[in-house]
Amino acid sequence: MKMTLKCWILGLSLLMNTDVETSHGSVEGSESTWSYNYTKYHPMDEIYKWMEDVVRGNPELVSSVPYGRTYEERNITLLKLGLKNPEGREKKVIWVDCGIHAREWIAPAFCQWFTKEIVHSYKNDKKLEQMLQNLDIYVTPVINVDGYVFTWVNDSTRLWRKSRSPPPSNSSCYGVDLNRNFNANWGTVGVSLDSCQNNYCGTAPVSEPEAKAVAELVGSMVNKVLCFLTIHSAGQLILLPYGHPEISAPNYNELVSVGEAAAAEIKKVHGMDYTVGTSPQVLYPNSGSSRDWARLIGIPFSYTFELRDKGEFSHLLPEEQIQPTCEEAYAGALSIITYVHDKAFPNTAPATVRSFTTFSRAVITVWSTAVAVSLTTGVVF
Repeated sequence: MKMTLKCWILGLSLLMNTDVETSHGSVEGSESTWSYNYTKYHPMDEIYKWMEDVVRGNPELVSSVPYGRTYEERNITLLKLGLKNPEGREKKVIWVDCGIHAREWIAPAFCQWFTKEIVHSYKNDKKLEQMLQNLDIYVTPVINVDGYVFTWVNDSTRLWRKSRSPPPSNSSCYGVDLNRNFNANWGTVGVSLDSCQNNYCGTAPVSEPEAKAVAELVGSMVNKVLCFLTIHSAGQLILLPYGHPEISAPNYNELVSVGEAAAAEIKKVHGMDYTVGTSPQVLYPNSGSSRDWARLIGIPFSYTFELRDKGEFSHLLPEEQIQPTCEEAYAGALSIITYVHDKAFPNTAPATVRSFTTFSRAVITVWSTAVAVSLTTGVVF
């Protein structure tokens, strides 16, 4: 089930080398990217093919690599969007992932839309071009590949949420909720230890290959990652750390402010209201989420987007809502990414924005970890 050592080394070297160039020939304007139907839901084989086409058509901007394998031996693959830094400076990283919950089809649709928008607009958008020279954006369209494939089998499997790992010895129920499997106060609140429940957190933190793939890759470059965005549905929410009701992020006020600015940008597009807050404040307490894990290891900005809608269709959002949902979510995501970029690169930001220093990041990491440990009987953050 594990990637070969050769594949792992290849993937890691590609990701960590921000000046990598591909050998594919370029297709000006990426014809396949223009012709792809972004207002339809696509099965996994079409998404894989789309990823190949995007890389082939845009080699100066996009590269891809599989960085993990699912339980059923499918690749977990990301696209890296970024341009060479003209001054040769080290680039920072933005993480965007979709499809950790299988039934939330609008999430992979968003990651495809997000990629398309960047590919089609960066040459005519000086600000975006500048950000892509300073940042590499890692986009994983589908993390829970096995579960997503399973939702396409027939109507009876359409609302499957979890992964497809085998049941524990005392059960016949498959799968783990991958967004309860990360090492962030794992197993404490908002989870089940019953493998037949949708919020089953697994047998241990990071027990699942999909969660492990994300944790190992992001963890290996944590000092470069400025922002972690994980895309879900539904509810029209922008959630910030933490899911545990007794922990508050040390930069909580800033996270709220940046989240509210994103919600304001979202509302400008189609008038949709998104609520900003921690999960206990606006949804329910939970533990083991990738969002919380990212913040605990020191990534300063970490958010969950819960896309449309507020209950009418929920995870069965009609295809006619793909475009407006993605348009507004793109505006919100770009608002956060722009803020994070301008803070990290103050020469391009307003004078009132201060850079996020290495020292302050280290202090926040230690503080958050200490609080998390104090709330548990063991090291479960």
